[in-house]
Amino acid sequence: MDYKQRQRVLVSSLAEHKIHLLLITHLPNIRYLCGFTGSAGALLFGGSEPVFFTDGRYTAQAKDEVQGARVAIEAKSPLVAVAAWLKKSRRTGALGIEGDHLTVAAGERLRSDLPKGLRVRAVSGVVERQRMVKDAAEIERIRRAVHLGSSLFLPAVRNMRPGVPESQVAAKLEYAARRAGAEAMAFTTIVAGGVRSALPHGHASAAPLPSQGFVVLDFGVILCGYCSDMTRTVCVGRPTGQQRAWYAAVLEAQLAGIASVRPEATAGDVDEATRKVLKKNKLSKWFTHSTGHGVGLEIHETPRLAAGQGEVLKPGMVITIEPGIYVPGQGGIRIEDMVVVTETGCEILTTGTKELIAI
Repeated sequence: MDYKQRQRVLVSSLAEHKIHLLLITHLPNIRYLCGFTGSAGALLFGGSEPVFFTDGRYTAQAKDEVQGARVAIEAKSPLVAVAAWLKKSRRTGALGIEGDHLTVAAGERLRSDLPKGLRVRAVSGVVERQRMVKDAAEIERIRRAVHLGSSLFLPAVRNMRPGVPESQVAAKLEYAARRAGAEAMAFTTIVAGGVRSALPHGHASAAPLPSQGFVVLDFGVILCGYCSDMTRTVCVGRPTGQQRAWYAAVLEAQLAGIASVRPEATAGDVDEATRKVLKKNKLSKWFTHSTGHGVGLEIHETPRLAAGQGEVLKPGMVITIEPGIYVPGQGGIRIEDMVVVTETGCEILTTGTKELIAI
């Protein structure tokens, strides 16, 4: 990872945001900018070189991981250490803080400890917008995470049968993920069967799988710090004619969304492509969330693929395409792949069948 280049790009944007210094406290942003993977730290830009503040628990880890920044090990919390450093160095001007991530209370404490000549300005999405377009090294890590995640689907299906608790299906999938090398799950695994499949975020419960109906599996892993995300829907028992029609419509919508991904298309264009298919099939009212989102060091990143979103897609963006329908009292279907935007369209990263599997 070229951390110094990332830092140069960030520093070059400070004037655009009318700030002289920038304090990074969101841990995924810190990892992106200097490589630190611990749970306590702050990264300050605006001097001759970035300074990374952490405490004594991370002395060895920071020395091993942090690149492109001077490491300051302090006995106090990172925010208190930053304020003391700024006061000692008598810095003036505008200090940018990550308004989306620093709590109001923490921000107020920071303000009270700063020198009087330094004013605080909350800025939003400065690093996140930089992270939106992935470099080649990031895409390779994401590809590996996606391939590991994809390999878990069919073994999970083999563990499914009527009466098996959703939580058992999730537990076996997560155990297989760790045995395959995953650092962790990217989010709480979703296994939702029968009428519960109509819950878009139906986390695995003690409920038994039904004797007939859909089961939505939505899961992802973290590998080398990067996330994967995929969803498949299977049917327990023989699918009815209506269930097959619904599934075919969602799959058609998902493929239409993928086909619409290309440079210069907007996030809203992709969302519209999926909704158009579901509207044609008189199912659009059951599609209750956005079509997709960015994925990287975090499971939900920009851009957001939703109605009216004008973010222009660029090569290197990694996004999900995941339309679904959720009919209360009957069931739901979602199909999700991760894709990377290329110069001419997109590359589908997720592997594995999307044909309707009946158990």
